[in-house]
Amino acid sequence: MPFSFDALRRRPDLEGPDLGAVDAADRLILDESDAARADLPQGALVVIGDTHGALTLASAAAGARGIRVHQDELLGERALAANAADTGLDGTYASLPLDANLVSGARVVLLRLPRSLRALADIAGLIALHADPEVVVVAGGRLKHMTLAMNDVLRDRFDRVDVSHARQKSRVLFARGPHDGAAPTPEAAEVDGIHVRAFGGAFAGASIDIGTRLLLAHLPEPRAAEAIDLACGTGVVASALAVRHPSLRVLACDQSAVAVASARATAAANGVADRVRVQRDDVLSKHADDSASFIALNPPFHAGAALADGLAPRMFADAARVLRPGGELWTVWNSALQYRPALERIVGPTRQIARDRKFTVTASTAR
Repeated sequence: MPFSFDALRRRPDLEGPDLGAVDAADRLILDESDAARADLPQGALVVIGDTHGALTLASAAAGARGIRVHQDELLGERALAANAADTGLDGTYASLPLDANLVSGARVVLLRLPRSLRALADIAGLIALHADPEVVVVAGGRLKHMTLAMNDVLRDRFDRVDVSHARQKSRVLFARGPHDGAAPTPEAAEVDGIHVRAFGGAFAGASIDIGTRLLLAHLPEPRAAEAIDLACGTGVVASALAVRHPSLRVLACDQSAVAVASARATAAANGVADRVRVQRDDVLSKHADDSASFIALNPPFHAGAALADGLAPRMFADAARVLRPGGELWTVWNSALQYRPALERIVGPTRQIARDRKFTVTASTAR
């Protein structure tokens, strides 16, 4: 019986109730890779960038086993696991980090093209370094997010790159003949005295975005011995706090695997890795109620390519849960988003600390 995409769900749906768990790019990747996936030995298929499990589970339903999967977002991993359980396909795949174990000996790689060219370069280099010499990479995406530069990035690591016909505003690139493989290495820069490290796809790259810069200019010394950098990105805030306050211990957390790897590299580059612990987490799900006194946050307002106004309030709510009464959430946000009423309602009394032409910094005291 053909696999039914109707069984797949977005969990949680942070982008919009009318969006599905599969799109035309997923379907095209599967159709264009059908012959290549036939009769693969166990463990020879790798899937990278699957959003909610369509690529992995449709391949498993067609008979693939031992599928190795990497998703940058922890929420993607959890959606895949839930959809696998619902469809009876759990146990057909393993979620792995973006490293040699993911792609070693791979014969077919299904890839949802990342929007970042540096992220694509990191993935292509890793595949070329460790995959089977006969590997075929079937990389697809929506036309509105694809550029000709993506072809060039793949050509840097593969002898041949072919292009499919467009279908339903989607297209697939085929890469064969891997050569000159390389492991991902972070981009490096020093900004305002902080050493920044960023793997491909990390927000703001090896720089400090203007919102974070404003937040850093006004963050006080936390009164407690520990602080949290929530949605840490490259870990700039966590490392800056640790550098400024030599007795402070900081937890940096993000649901993005690229962010976590970047934050660890940033902490090491600043000599504070012994006091900055980096954790991959869905908001603060691993933390108990009333367990923190100081949280710094620059909340994202995109989920993938889409605007998602549910992201920040979800983070405010978990921060409010984790903060002790009297603890503080220091937040920077685009002033047009008008988050102050939400912060007042969800966390507690909120005062404006600073404001420039674009961003606002506030401090909210937990009830």
